Amino acid sequence: MDKNNGYLSGVFIAIGLIVMGLILSSAVIKVKEMEKTVSVKGLAEREVMADVAIYPIQFEVADNNPLSLYKKITSSSDIVVNFLKNNGFDDSEISITSPEIVDNFAKDYNSNSRFRYTGKVVVTLYTNKVKKVIKLGKKLFKLSEKGVMASNLNYQTTYLYTKLNTIKPAMIEKATKNAKKAAEKFAHDSNSELNGIKTAKQGYFSINNRDTNTPYIKKIRVVTNIVYYIK
Repeated sequence: MDKNNGYLSGVFIAIGLIVMGLILSSAVIKVKEMEKTVSVKGLAEREVMADVAIYPIQFEVADNNPLSLYKKITSSSDIVVNFLKNNGFDDSEISITSPEIVDNFAKDYNSNSRFRYTGKVVVTLYTNKVKKVIKLGKKLFKLSEKGVMASNLNYQTTYLYTKLNTIKPAMIEKATKNAKKAAEKFAHDSNSELNGIKTAKQGYFSINNRDTNTPYIKKIRVVTNIVYYIK
């Protein structure tokens, strides 16, 4: 093959590649133009009862003698524990923190205090007997009849829902159905039809109190994001 023929062959090959590239590029553009999609969100909500309650009870005692203070702490702790047991709770659900002892005379601003020592104790109830805990708040004042000035004011009761995994599948299914309904409505209004799912994202679950007055009732919600092909 002489040089001229070789040169011409190279030119033809280059032209062929360019033409093929243009054809493929045009095909890709046409495919993208034909690919129509709609992005929708599906929401599912459910109200559930908390299944765990954390209820802290705080009390304080005071005395000028450390040994007497300790006896008061022990006696008051026993009274609180018995109170909880009488209301249907077990030892396994009750825990007592180490006493927080304060020497009031060691503080300049509190040197005129009537009692030198004060002790603060927190008895915490961790239980799945949520309904009993709800009723417990109305009975707490009865501890004062036994000489224990207890309160739950400085510690907010915490209610938890720990069974999310048991309701996840059903909620995701409902959210997905709601997303499909929205997509079908869009397709109908635009004289189109759904043609399968392009992408789907579950989103995230959120658990919040339904309101401030009933923190033991939780509102759970999940949002799914789905992109459908339409034709």
